[in-house]
Order: sequence, then C-alpha cells, then structure tokens
Amino acid sequence: MFARAQRKSDNTKYYEILGVPKSASQDELKKAYRKAAIRNHPDKGGDPEKFKELAQAYEVLSDPEKREIYDKYGEDALKEGIGGGGGGSFHNPFEIFEQFFGGSSFGGGSFGGEENVFATPFTLLCDLWMINILDVFGLKVAVQEAVGKSEFICKLVDYFRKGSKSGASGRCYGCQGTGMRTVTRQIGLGMIQQMQHVCPECRGSGEVISDKDKCPQCKGNKVVQEKKVLEVHVEKGMQHGQKIVFAGEADEAPDTVTGDIIFVLQHKEHPKFKRKYDDLYVDRTLSLTEALCGFQFVLTHLDGRQLLIKSSPGEVIKPGQYKAIDDEGMPHHGRPFMKGRLYIQFNVEFPETGVFSPDQCRALEKILPPRPSNHISDMELDECEETTMYDVNIDEEMRRQRVQRQQEAYDEDEDAAPRVQCAQQ
Repeated sequence: MFARAQRKSDNTKYYEILGVPKSASQDELKKAYRKAAIRNHPDKGGDPEKFKELAQAYEVLSDPEKREIYDKYGEDALKEGIGGGGGGSFHNPFEIFEQFFGGSSFGGGSFGGEENVFATPFTLLCDLWMINILDVFGLKVAVQEAVGKSEFICKLVDYFRKGSKSGASGRCYGCQGTGMRTVTRQIGLGMIQQMQHVCPECRGSGEVISDKDKCPQCKGNKVVQEKKVLEVHVEKGMQHGQKIVFAGEADEAPDTVTGDIIFVLQHKEHPKFKRKYDDLYVDRTLSLTEALCGFQFVLTHLDGRQLLIKSSPGEVIKPGQYKAIDDEGMPHHGRPFMKGRLYIQFNVEFPETGVFSPDQCRALEKILPPRPSNHISDMELDECEETTMYDVNIDEEMRRQRVQRQQEAYDEDEDAAPRVQCAQQ
C-alpha cells in the first residue's frame, strides 16, 4: 500500500500579504510586518481582516519549520497539521502584535480601545471662568513651551529619508543586526545573570551607516529636531478631561506611523464655584435671622456679572437646602447658547449657646411657631430623674469607642488562650 502523494496548494499567498519575495530574510519579514501591522491596526482605523491576515502570515513565515512546510506544500498542509505544522491553529493577532512591539498595544488588544501608544499627551490648564466667557468661536492658544523640540523626518534632497547618500546601510556588528545586546555577568558561585539592553551603536535598529556616507544634516539618524508651534482651539463649554487631538503631529520616525499629539484640558480649581458637567455649584452661609426673616446678597458670576440673589417674602431657608437658577451654569459644549443651572446650597449659622436672655426667649416664643404639645404633669416630674447634657465631638467619641472595643477583644483572646504549665521532673 503506497502513501498518497501530498497535494501541493498555494504557497505564495503569505508572501504577497506581507509584500515580500519568497527569498526574503527574517529581517525583511520583520520590517514588512512592522510597517503593515501599524498601518492596518484596527485602533488606528485599519482593516481588522487585513490585520489578522498579516499576523497569520508573519506567524508562519517567521517560524523556520512552518515556513519550510508552507514553501513545500502550501497553506493546506499547515491547516491539516502535516509535518508538525500545528493543525491550522493561529495565535491571537493582537498577541503577536504585542510580542513584536515589546508589550505595546492599542487599548489592550481590542478593536475599540482608547489608548494610543503612538500618541503624545500634554496637559492644558484653563481657568473655569475662561471656559465660561469664551465667545462661540472659542479661543486659540499658541502652545510652544509644552511641545518644545519635535523630531521630523530628514528631508535633505540628496539624502531624502535615507540617512545616507547611497541609501545603503550595513548590519550592526555590535548586536549582529538584532538591535539588542546581551550582557552576561557572574553573580555567585556557579550562577550567572543575563541582561538585555538596546544596542548603543545602532540604537536598536540593527543597522549602521558608515561615517563617509552619513547625511550631513541628520548624521545618519534620519530625523532632525525642529521647533513646532501649535494653535490649540479651546471651545466654549469644554469639559474637564476633554481631549484636543492633533492627528499626525507627534515625532516622526522612519518606517513608522506618525503619532498624534493630544492636549488634555484640565480646569483649575476655583475658590468659589464648582463645576459638575454643565452645572455650577456654590455655597452660601446665612445667619439664623436671614434664614428666618429673609435675605438678599450680590453674587459675582464667572463672567463678572452681578447677580441679585434674594428669598421670597415669608420664606424660611432650612440648613442644607438647595436653590437653582436656570441658564446661569456652564455653556453646553457644541451648543454654547444653552447653559446649565446654577445651584446654591445654603448653610444656616446658629447663634452660640447663651446668646439669648430669658426675656428674649419669651419674646421669640411669641413670634415662632408654638412648641409641640408634650405637657408633663407635676406627678410625672416628681418621678423623673434629672440628667445633665454636655457637648461632645461625635467623631472623636466614635474613635475612642472603636479603640476600646479592639482592646476588649484583645483582652478576651488573651484570657481564652490555653495556659501551658511546665512539666515537673
């Protein structure tokens, strides 16, 4: 009985996906996958299916054993597990991407992640009053100090994007083209330690350019530093933590996708007003007389306007009570003619003990609502025991009781522990 001849299937598809010839070296495969994977990553707006195909192609061709099977018998042989090809199972494309880039990924390996490893974040502090008074067109802030010097691809005509006039580069002898160096040291008898670090000669690229061939402007680094000034458009009503994105404005580097510069808006804390979404909150302390008999005061708003705040005739304000004023909050972002509410929380300040004389107390009783009916007869009074009340700090009292309970529990454990007597000889 003769073994059935293995049918040969397509063995060029993976090379075409990566855009390399069948004779491509491992270094060429790495470069091709790196460039295509960044460009097609779903979190950068790429095609998820294309990203998956790139990962499968690189997983096969970067493994010498799988590549040999693929070159001989094609894709079907790998799926059928012929020659130890793995039975057609492929790793998660995001895991391959993360392993290739040393653990970096977009948003933790999901299509809709918010994190962007190619983004450069900056903080932009703004006063709360500024976000409130901006006109509908907002404000343009020229930012230079935060960004400072940025790196751009060298564009000297004779050496355009190559770092050398010939465009050729040699393999780095310091790291043998891997971009990493391994240092071995002895840390004890029969014990050694290995550590890896980026090769200082090629800065992790695995390639070097001869001194005679280097570009005079970028010195073979392929990037140059220049000043960059950005105009950040802060729109009216923008929220704390909102992001302003400058797509493709971050540092450039050869064979990589240029990242974004992101400004994160942060509101400075205001001494009087607090913002929650599109509403403003402010505290106001009233005296007992104001709370009972009425009040009025002037509140200076964020934009400098003077608002007259007053109670209704005969209205009594309770401690902790809130009042709201429509259209005096923060403008809605994107709808600057609409505003949130202004909330005022009232605190009532009661007079100190012993302020009122007995005559004043009797006068107040005539004005204030009558006391609740809780008449106690003389007979009941004779049977009652007198008590004395005193002021107490409740937080300190709770802390003292908690410590006391812990000590009592500890003492009980000590008493319950078995006592071991020494054996007498």
